[in-house]
Amino acid sequence: MRNPTDLFLSLFFLLQLASGLQPPFSPTINITLNCGFSGNNSARDNRIWLGDINSDFGPFELQNNSSVNSTAAKQPTQVDPIPYYTARLSHSEFTYMFSVTPGQLFIRLYFFPASYQNFDRSKAFFSVKAGSYTLLSNFSAALTVDADALSLEGFSREFCVNIVENARFLNITFTPSPSILDAYAFVNGIELVSMPSNLYYSADSSTEIKLIGQSTPYTVEKSHAFETVYRLNIGGRMISPTEDTGMYRSWSDDDAAYLTSSERGVEPVNTTIHLRFSKISNYTAPEEVYTTARTMGTNKTINKSYNLTWEFSVDAGFNYLVRLHFCEFQHEVTEEGDREFYIFIADQIAEERADVLSWSGGSGIPVYKDYAVLMFGEGNKKKLNLSVALQANPDDGMTKYSDAILNGLEIFKISDPINNLAGPNPDPLPTPKVVAIPLPIQPRKVKKNYTTIIAIVVGLFSGIVVLSILGFFIFQRGRRVNKDDKSSSSILPSDLCRCFSLSEIKAATNNFDKLFIIGVGGFGDVYKGYIDGGETCVAIKRLNPGSQQGAHEFKTEIEMLSQLRHLHLVPLIGYCNHGNEMILVYDYMAHGTLRDHLYNTDNPPLSWEQRLHICIGAARGLQYLHMGAKHMIIHRDVKSTNILLDEEWVAKVSDFGLSKMGPTSVSMTHVSTVVKGSIGYLDPEYYRRQQLTEKSDVYSFGVVLFEVLCARPPLTRNVDKERVSLAEWARQCHQNGKLDQIVDPFLTGKIVPECFKKFGEIAVNCLLDDGIKRPSMTDVVWGLEFALQLQESKNDSGAQIFETEGHIEKVLLQRSTIEDCEKVFTGSGGRGSSGEGTSCRVTIASSGDQSSANETSDSSNLIRETVFSELMSQKGR
Repeated sequence: MRNPTDLFLSLFFLLQLASGLQPPFSPTINITLNCGFSGNNSARDNRIWLGDINSDFGPFELQNNSSVNSTAAKQPTQVDPIPYYTARLSHSEFTYMFSVTPGQLFIRLYFFPASYQNFDRSKAFFSVKAGSYTLLSNFSAALTVDADALSLEGFSREFCVNIVENARFLNITFTPSPSILDAYAFVNGIELVSMPSNLYYSADSSTEIKLIGQSTPYTVEKSHAFETVYRLNIGGRMISPTEDTGMYRSWSDDDAAYLTSSERGVEPVNTTIHLRFSKISNYTAPEEVYTTARTMGTNKTINKSYNLTWEFSVDAGFNYLVRLHFCEFQHEVTEEGDREFYIFIADQIAEERADVLSWSGGSGIPVYKDYAVLMFGEGNKKKLNLSVALQANPDDGMTKYSDAILNGLEIFKISDPINNLAGPNPDPLPTPKVVAIPLPIQPRKVKKNYTTIIAIVVGLFSGIVVLSILGFFIFQRGRRVNKDDKSSSSILPSDLCRCFSLSEIKAATNNFDKLFIIGVGGFGDVYKGYIDGGETCVAIKRLNPGSQQGAHEFKTEIEMLSQLRHLHLVPLIGYCNHGNEMILVYDYMAHGTLRDHLYNTDNPPLSWEQRLHICIGAARGLQYLHMGAKHMIIHRDVKSTNILLDEEWVAKVSDFGLSKMGPTSVSMTHVSTVVKGSIGYLDPEYYRRQQLTEKSDVYSFGVVLFEVLCARPPLTRNVDKERVSLAEWARQCHQNGKLDQIVDPFLTGKIVPECFKKFGEIAVNCLLDDGIKRPSMTDVVWGLEFALQLQESKNDSGAQIFETEGHIEKVLLQRSTIEDCEKVFTGSGGRGSSGEGTSCRVTIASSGDQSSANETSDSSNLIRETVFSELMSQKGR
């Protein structure tokens, strides 16, 4: 049953429409094209759709290529059949041409990914261009629908483009993806609607909006195109296109689905207030958007305990325009300062002490605020969470109501510098295993038929002869192939590592289908695949021919990892070395990388106990490399993305392409080598001296420990200088007794103080400037296991945890003799102090590869020339 308020609002606005009120804006271009249909037809909302068969708009095609029009195999039931039931489809490129005038324009494309006559829905992969803008690339409507939690049948994509002066036509071109066998393009409907000038664009270069997290403002240039990602009527009902202000925009009512907190606030409504559009145009949004809202409510105590937060999944690698709509309509809020709140976008402050009445000048006056935000995540994430959070002003002396309000929200993706708006397809759903059921064996009837027996014997003999001849030729051909392509031969004995043929790899990845890509690294693309007839799930890493890494790293990883077997090292199943193809095959790690669960992620945060177990596992893997293998192996690229997590959350160290054999004799203390590694994790001592020891891995692991504790990357740009490097910032905070202030907020109140103290000591000692003073990985394992015991003893000893003024305090009801275990590190590690030694800061100049360091007194062996390898590339190791 629908909410009575929704029914009332629907009736109220329908009466307004029936009374003959005209929408505030009348578009000069209003085209609705029903693709694959002949003649005109009226949709349920009474809009007239023109069929594209024999229309002036096309489609226009290349010579000798023709598209077809078809109806779907089934009629849509959840959406209006117009325009979804018919489609224009083609295995070749086709174009629609529309007469336009200068100005800004909405383009809406409608898709119903069903099967059509002679067209399989799974083969629809195509790109769409509007003028010079790429709207969609290698797009699959089927994957988009299949990944939707609501399982919608049909959907539309809305874009905004600016038509330049002197432009008379706009071409919209559909091109099947050439990399997909039998791919085709299709579209069910196309809609073009003009919009008022500068509704979303900046009027000129002087019109600037706030760029979140940056001191410089942002201009929404007319050279940009947009894609509408979200448009919500916050706290209200869904507003249909015909109820919009004349531009036929849809306003969703499902904002509650994006709320992250258990507290939902309240949804006030005021349909009697007379809105005055003195600050913005009356076509900006429907009036109903400004007469409904979501607030936090009247309970100050509850309001101060949470943020009203929405989270929206967006494509990584783009800028976004976020528009927030506001209007004060509650009778209680009458003066400036009555309701002040903070606005956070993408976890960064957007507005301090936001006051709608101060912005608008009075009750019932709508306003909006625009913000630009850069969503460039680390790693290989396709999607990122763009959050919008409202926080009540906690200072009762500054505001009358500790409350916040939001009426509407719009989020637009902004085209990149090459005019691209296309994001990746959703991941394909896992294919269910097909279980073969043997057919029942029919009893044979024995009949003496000598003629049949003779025929069978002759046939078998002939078959054997033919097969022998074929086998001979195949054998000879195989010899020629092996002779011509020696690289396809096995590098290692088969009992150590499996050598795959290229055909096996192609079969496992569906001929390197982009849909199977699960990551991109310095080595190249990583595919999820299946081998052994689909029984074994694997990760397949394929060298990118343009990668800076090559045959040496490929050979190193095979030689190193194939001879190592340990619970906490990622298993190498095999490889393929065929011509220019260099491919590694690993066990598939179901939970991805450690970093995937720390920051810039949609995954839920790990508990502190989980993090400790993962750190211990990774430390044991490194300990085995340093101490347990036949010869010491130095990893050289320890970081959170090279710690993988299997289905049982067991940590496994991965990526041995940069690994190096350690000193091979007692007299040797180090290995002299060119510096390689990753910025943020690189041991400053190794960088200065080019002398590699196992303590370089210890330093990198110390950075990982602080990543785990603080849930932030090793390097953060656009922050205060002292906070750029996580290692340096954490060391300073530990030295000043303020380490608890940079801990992941999710862990607040969840770490036993003794455990916290011990973990901090371990991490800081790993980062000591003098490598000799750093602990060994054996010491690190022991220390982390002890820290875990301290954490787990909380439950056994009846410990209580209190949180006071941001610091965690603990009262132990049963005191154990922790003091006796204070000195965790022994031998070469020592305890060390976070204040000992000389700090070495490495600064990478943005204009090149020159690096500077605060050098220690022993400078005789320091190297100043460029020594980094693959450090500056975002896709590098």
